[in-house]
Amino acid sequence: MRFTTTAALVLSVCVSPLSAQSGRPPVPVPAASLPPMQLEGQWTTALVNRDARTFDRLLASGFVYTEDATVMGRNDVIKSVSGPDRVEWARNEGMRLHDFGDVQVITGVLHLRGRGKQGPFDRRYQFTDTWQRRNGRWQIIAAQDYLIPR
Repeated sequence: MRFTTTAALVLSVCVSPLSAQSGRPPVPVPAASLPPMQLEGQWTTALVNRDARTFDRLLASGFVYTEDATVMGRNDVIKSVSGPDRVEWARNEGMRLHDFGDVQVITGVLHLRGRGKQGPFDRRYQFTDTWQRRNGRWQIIAAQDYLIPR
C-alpha cells in the first residue's frame, strides 16, 4: 500500500511513450486491478488521509478484522477511519507475499505515528492481510494486526 503512488508514476511513465507511439491515448490502470502488494500502499495512505472511500473499495463484503482481542466487520473498520486517533504517518515494513493464485496473503509490519486521546503515539503492528481476486479485482477479505509491545 505504501508504494502505490510510486508504482502509478512509474507505470504512467512506462505506458505514455507506448501510447504515443501507437497514436492512441493511454489507458489508465484501475486501482482495483493492481496487485495486493501495491494495494497495501493504498491502505496506509487511506489511514493518513482518513479516506473511508478507499477502505470501502478495498474491503470485500464479509471482510473480518482482528486486532489483538477485538474482532470487527467491514462497516466497523470503515467507521473507525474517522475515529479519535489521527494517523499522521504510516508505512509498511518487511512485507512478504504468500501467493496461492486467486488468494494472496501478505505479512509485514505496519508502522504508525500520530495523535490520540492520550497524546502522541508511535505503534508497530505485525499484520497478516488476506486478499482474494474477485471478478478481476483484488479485495481484502480478512486482516489481523497484533500490536508489537515496546
